[in-house]
Amino acid sequence: MRLVLLGPPGAGKGTQAKRLSATYHLQHIATGDIFRWNVQAGTELGRLAKTYMDAGELVPDDFTVRIVVDALERAPGGYVLDGFPRTIGQAEALERELATTGHPLSAVLAIVVDEDLAVKRIAGRRTCGSCQRPYNVELEPTREPGVCDVCGGPLEQRPDDAEDVVRRRLEVYRESTAPLLKFYSERGLLREIDGAGSEEEVTQRALGALRDVQGEN
Repeated sequence: MRLVLLGPPGAGKGTQAKRLSATYHLQHIATGDIFRWNVQAGTELGRLAKTYMDAGELVPDDFTVRIVVDALERAPGGYVLDGFPRTIGQAEALERELATTGHPLSAVLAIVVDEDLAVKRIAGRRTCGSCQRPYNVELEPTREPGVCDVCGGPLEQRPDDAEDVVRRRLEVYRESTAPLLKFYSERGLLREIDGAGSEEEVTQRALGALRDVQGEN
């Protein structure tokens, strides 16, 4: 099974990608990990990518796709692709590359979540500065505001989890990535599920949406 996982920030893509990978025995492939591995391993692709990154430039779409496809070829048992594609251009390039391998995508799973819930999930995230225990002050607040329930340490928020930053990330998603829903729907690959509820509830919806491609090689 070869899956792409889509969804806005706060949809729980990373969590569900790990759960689906474990359930179907697939490789979880995140594009950030791919780039880091190639750069650290000093591969030809990694060295070329580093020239763009060191210059502060975006890695071109076609080049990014080459790195992704190279990683997919090392996952013969199937994969869950998390974080890519992000634009129509990337999706078209990925489609062309996969066509040459004879192993097109099995399905595209889109996790749909209300924007206000997405903001609460991300902007509410805090980590204890002492014991590193994670919390969410919006959805599961601590007994004493700003204080860790376990060790009494102060709760800290990452700068990129600030509400204004989160809303900008959601805006970017709507502009650049949301059009992919139409792209993949026209190809009969799209399955949409509700991202609200517990992790297990969302997983069960995902399994139901993928029932027709389970066991596909």
